[in-house]
Amino acid sequence: MRLFAIADPHLSRADPKPMTIFGPGWEGHPDAFFRGWRSVVDDDDLVLVPGDVSWAMRFDDALLDLRDIADLPGRKVLLRGNHDYWWPSISKLRRDLPKGMYAVQNDAVVVDGVVVAGTRGWVCPGSRGFGEQDERIYRREAERLALSLRAAERLEGDYRVVMLHFPPTNPRLEASEFTRLIAAAEPDALVFGHVHGEPDGVLEELGSVDVHFVAADALGFVPRLICDLGLRRRAPLEALGAERT
Repeated sequence: MRLFAIADPHLSRADPKPMTIFGPGWEGHPDAFFRGWRSVVDDDDLVLVPGDVSWAMRFDDALLDLRDIADLPGRKVLLRGNHDYWWPSISKLRRDLPKGMYAVQNDAVVVDGVVVAGTRGWVCPGSRGFGEQDERIYRREAERLALSLRAAERLEGDYRVVMLHFPPTNPRLEASEFTRLIAAAEPDALVFGHVHGEPDGVLEELGSVDVHFVAADALGFVPRLICDLGLRRRAPLEALGAERT
């Protein structure tokens, strides 16, 4: 099994919205998104989708986009983005999600040994225009990340990944509550998206954590390989066999 990630599908089957208004990087969307996914993902893979899944305002409309993603190869773990206004209560979402789709909200899930935690996040102190309202949301999202990481600690798995929708830092890449919590938890990987076009600064490293910026347009709509779990799991066994000989 391989682990992939791609954020910001920005699908809109119920009320099509041309993404090219956000720049030439969106040329060919949404077909490019589906084509890129199918070009690399197999049925036994797991794909993380950290936010901005659908432009829909109502869950029934978003289900059209969710079903389109469900029809793609692999299992999927979703996170809420700042444009996912359709997102209902987590109990309703989990009840009505298509088969093979999972969601994280203030908790964590484990899929075939991969433990996934995360929260939407928010703009961080030091970002342009950061104000009192941003401070409140930022603090709340940090608390939600802490809840999710604690939930992840209780789950058994051999690979741990944190999803955020927003980057965990400001454009100057200064430390934040998000980076502090993630560094302390020491997951294997961190994935995030949200930023489009040519960002001022995107985090590339955080201690020993493998960091991935996975906004769909930045990836050319091809999901990024985060880890080949099959190779990772075989390696210790092969090393053990070498020691015995």
